[in-house]
Amino acid sequence: MKHGAYCPVRAAAVPRTLSKGITIMAAGGWTDKRPKSPHVQVWRWHVTMATSIFHRASGVALYVGSLLLVGWLAAAAAGPDVYAAYEGFLLSGFGRFLLFSFTLAITYHLANGVRHLFWDAGKGYDKKVSDMTSWAIIAFTPIATLIIWGAAYALHAGH
Repeated sequence: MKHGAYCPVRAAAVPRTLSKGITIMAAGGWTDKRPKSPHVQVWRWHVTMATSIFHRASGVALYVGSLLLVGWLAAAAAGPDVYAAYEGFLLSGFGRFLLFSFTLAITYHLANGVRHLFWDAGKGYDKKVSDMTSWAIIAFTPIATLIIWGAAYALHAGH
C-alpha cells in the first residue's frame, strides 16, 4: 500500500490531508460540508437514470412476488382448506393488486434485462439509442402486463 492511501484498519488513528487542506479521519468523515459524492439534487434526471432505478425496484418486487409463489405452493401442500383460503386472498382486490404488480415487475425486469444483454455485447450505448430503448421499455411494460392479464382472464372465462 502506498503512503497516504486509505486503510480502514489504521485510518481511524491517522488523519489524512487532501488537496486544498481538507483533512479527513476515518472515524470523523469529511470536514467539508459538501456531499461526499454527487447528490441526487446535483444530477439532471434523465430516462436512463429512471430505468436504472426502476430495474432495482423491480428486482426487489420480484423477491416479494416470489414470496407469493412460495405461499401458493405451501398452501397447495397444506391441503384443500388452506389452499382455498390462500386462493381467496389472491383473488381479493389486494391480492390481485399484488399479482398485477408482480407481473409488472416481471415484464419490466425481463425487458430491461434484454437491453442489458445488448449492453453487455457493447450495443446500444449511444445516447439516442439508450434513451429510445428506455422509453420503449417503459411503454412496453404496462402494455405487456395488460396483454398477459387479458389473456389470463380470457382463458379463465371458459372455466
